[in-house]
Amino acid sequence: MKEWNGKWIRPKEDMGDVCPVFQKKWKTDKTVKKAELYLTALGVYEAKLNGKPVGEFVLAPGWTTYEKRLQYQRYDVTGLLKEENELDVILGKGWYSSQMPGWMVTEDRKRRTARRTGILGELHLAYEDGTEEVLPTDGSWNCAKSQILFSEIYDGETCDASYLIKDWEAAAEFDGPYEILIPQEGEEIREMERVAAKSVFVTPAGETLVDFGQEVTGYVEFTVDAKKGDKITILHGEVLDQKGNFYNANYRSAKAEIHYTCADGVQTWHPQLTFFGFRYIKLEEFPGEAKPEQFTAIVVYSNIKKTGELRCSNPDLNQLFSNIFWGQKGNFVDVPTDCPQRDERLGWTGDAQVFIKTASYNYDTQKFYKKWLHDLAAEQRPDGAVGQVIPDYLPEGAPSAAWGDAAAICPWQVYLTYGDKEVLADQFDSMKKWVDYITGATKDTYLWTGGEHFGDWLGLDAPSGSYKGSTREDFIASAFYAYSTSLVIKAGKILGEDVAKYEELYRNILSTFRKTYTDYRTQTEYILAIWFDLAEDPQKCADALAAMIEKDGSQMRTGFVGTPYILHVLSHYGYTELAYKLLLRKEYPSWLYAVDKGATTIWEHWDGIMENGEFWSTDMNSFNHYAYGAVADWVYEEAAGIHVLEEAPGFEKIRIQPKASKALDWLEASIETRKGLVKSRWTWQEDGIKYEITTPVDTTIVIGGREMEVRPGCYTFWG
Repeated sequence: MKEWNGKWIRPKEDMGDVCPVFQKKWKTDKTVKKAELYLTALGVYEAKLNGKPVGEFVLAPGWTTYEKRLQYQRYDVTGLLKEENELDVILGKGWYSSQMPGWMVTEDRKRRTARRTGILGELHLAYEDGTEEVLPTDGSWNCAKSQILFSEIYDGETCDASYLIKDWEAAAEFDGPYEILIPQEGEEIREMERVAAKSVFVTPAGETLVDFGQEVTGYVEFTVDAKKGDKITILHGEVLDQKGNFYNANYRSAKAEIHYTCADGVQTWHPQLTFFGFRYIKLEEFPGEAKPEQFTAIVVYSNIKKTGELRCSNPDLNQLFSNIFWGQKGNFVDVPTDCPQRDERLGWTGDAQVFIKTASYNYDTQKFYKKWLHDLAAEQRPDGAVGQVIPDYLPEGAPSAAWGDAAAICPWQVYLTYGDKEVLADQFDSMKKWVDYITGATKDTYLWTGGEHFGDWLGLDAPSGSYKGSTREDFIASAFYAYSTSLVIKAGKILGEDVAKYEELYRNILSTFRKTYTDYRTQTEYILAIWFDLAEDPQKCADALAAMIEKDGSQMRTGFVGTPYILHVLSHYGYTELAYKLLLRKEYPSWLYAVDKGATTIWEHWDGIMENGEFWSTDMNSFNHYAYGAVADWVYEEAAGIHVLEEAPGFEKIRIQPKASKALDWLEASIETRKGLVKSRWTWQEDGIKYEITTPVDTTIVIGGREMEVRPGCYTFWG
């Protein structure tokens, strides 16, 4: 653990909504060989040395379970030093003391929002003459009110660029935490992309809007030639209403506003300590005539490297692929969140486990997930329960099946995709504690009954007025109990742990499940029983599932729990064409329905915008919700046929078994693995199907029933 010379500091008096700025000035008389700045905050900070950012991290130090784990950053600032130096740090509430969650006031929220913010840091100077010096945060630093008069995760930011910072006073030292400080562990949040405004237009209601043509997460940068005191007010929205007017009622209580008071002359500005989810902005106040070139959307997400690629002959499906990638970027802001725009933006565990396979193929998420899983383990309750969200800003909420199971499912997928045995070692106790919690919480031994669950959330077969599907909650809970137990066994064997207790438990769960659930009543019940190896005759069940889907009009009736597996089950048991039919369906409900409605990210509801153009609801209607984007892992694994093997994790060895369909002329998928690029493409031609495969490792290729073992290389086959 690092020994700190710095003291935690904050303003002597609470500044309320105004963001304080801390300042340290000093003169360097000797030649500096190296300068390193260590910095963290209770809140989020932006630091500049001599007017330049100390690094690329925005919204630093990120979001962790602050009472137990707080990251600090280390920046090499050697190149920013001058003879006379000024270090400035602006501090905002960030996730630390914002009004989260926005839709309910709880005792825990009251406690968190009452917390005062502060910073801790020290600058280490190593001189050419061999001497060293440390400049720590302490009472010698000054602080004042900054130009940022308000900044909050949900409500936005207010800046007065005409305000001259004054009334500096000494900062106050306080007794902040040291024992929980950890070096930067996750990926840094950065400004990753820039999207130019597509158009500025006036709506039928007379509103001036800017359209970026793509829903993004981040903030708007604008340039304006203005007079001192001119006002700019900007609202954010995802979609237009039925008449083509501005709409953001689905943001609920999140104001998502920018208020900016101009200085004199040409100026460029963007929010510094918050972020938004949006495609459109409404200019409620803006000096002069707004033009597209004045606006840029700065896209902010964790610094994850793109590793996956999906392309095909169908333009609508390509748009879906784009939506999935954008949905991931927009919700990977240090924590895998449900949405980036409304008064939520929380790390829902159910969404995370549903999407993690797709996420790990699309981008290199190893570091990202390991950090989040460490928070999950740290937040795990004394009885082993896992909260609905991590960090756990809903501690009053009951643990739910398929949500808390992220404790087992997520580390297992990180292990499979990256061959990372360490993640299993780190999380093994957490995995066991989750299974042990279920064992102790159930009303009926060897099942999970009697709990409070989200069920098949947003299931299309939900009874009227319910958000939950019709699948029995105890059925879902018991199925995931079995699945998580099986993952504990697998992880334990890899780690050399004694898992005999869990092997016996699993046998009893399986036996009890089969005796208890002798009939399956919904699509999701069939899917879980088959996919989790609980059905005694999986082929018979798959036949029944396919018949049920056809009877339902060749459409899904599943929700968050069943949808991720539905196409996998169908293609595994001989119904590949039905899987393609569901994937390519354009009518509601389907993945391409939203594409047809102009979506540029994945929606929370299949009919977020209904067929008549009206909105499903204002209550819970996000247009950037990545969970249903999990369908991409079926495209990688089944359509393109790229399979990571449990016995060879990290793509140490690969099985490629494409499943082509005449529904597409061609399809291509690639993943940049730890071993190199694996790529699979098939094309329908006059004389058959052409398969082109690139593999970096020994691979089993299965085409047209023929199984071939090949060495690393590029291959072409006909089938």
